[in-house]
Amino acid sequence: MVTRLDSSAAWKSATAMVDTNRDMLMAIAGVFFLLPGLIGAVFVPAPVVRPGVSDAQMMDAMQDYYAGSLPILLLLSLIPMAGMLTMLVTMLDAARPTVGQAIRRSLSTIPSYFAAQMIVALGILPVLLVVVAGLSLALPDRLATAIAFGALMYPVMRTMLIAPVIAGRPERNPIAAIRESLRLTKGNTGRMLAFIGLAGFLFLVVYGLVMMFVGVVLVLTTGGETQRLLAETISGVLLAVGYTYFVAMLAAIYGQLAVPTAGQAASVFE
Repeated sequence: MVTRLDSSAAWKSATAMVDTNRDMLMAIAGVFFLLPGLIGAVFVPAPVVRPGVSDAQMMDAMQDYYAGSLPILLLLSLIPMAGMLTMLVTMLDAARPTVGQAIRRSLSTIPSYFAAQMIVALGILPVLLVVVAGLSLALPDRLATAIAFGALMYPVMRTMLIAPVIAGRPERNPIAAIRESLRLTKGNTGRMLAFIGLAGFLFLVVYGLVMMFVGVVLVLTTGGETQRLLAETISGVLLAVGYTYFVAMLAAIYGQLAVPTAGQAASVFE
């Protein structure tokens, strides 16, 4: 029997987990989400796209940027990954681990999670390229790319619970984690996409309005590098809050859909 996702209950569970673990989550978000973003903004700022730049010039600038900054960007991408797993351990473990214990457990799960994501990427990307190439024969390139990326949402949703599976269970086999995510999300792809998509849209609206206001204030009161760093800091805080709620939503979805096995608690929220 397929368990159907209740979006309303999942949102209540997500907000309850954030409220219950607020102090721990603030500390984790600051260290693993906000700090790497600020380090990246200071030491590897993205190239500024100026008006009138051609697509070829933009591509050249981005290639030069990633070629010169790839090592530190990879390192900075692993830190938020550890933060997400740390948050999931904090939310899903009924024993209420300390921040230190959650970090140690999350670090031990990073290789499995990274391997699972690489397997998924290697499975999806070739298919995506073939679909884009096929659609491009009959449609404009941009429309073909948009349709292909829209279709990409299906496998993304089906593998969305890999992180909670690895963080919430003693599962370290990446293939088994992928299979468990596929099992849990069966029949719930549309519900998950609607739930996460609506929350993401609302966050983008709020984020855009806040940053628009902040931009006007900073233009009137500061300038130069100070203005950029203040904008990056405020943006980083908003993104850290948004990502925290996103992780809580993953934990809530997992808590609803996970079917208990022998010797396993019926629900992580009981």
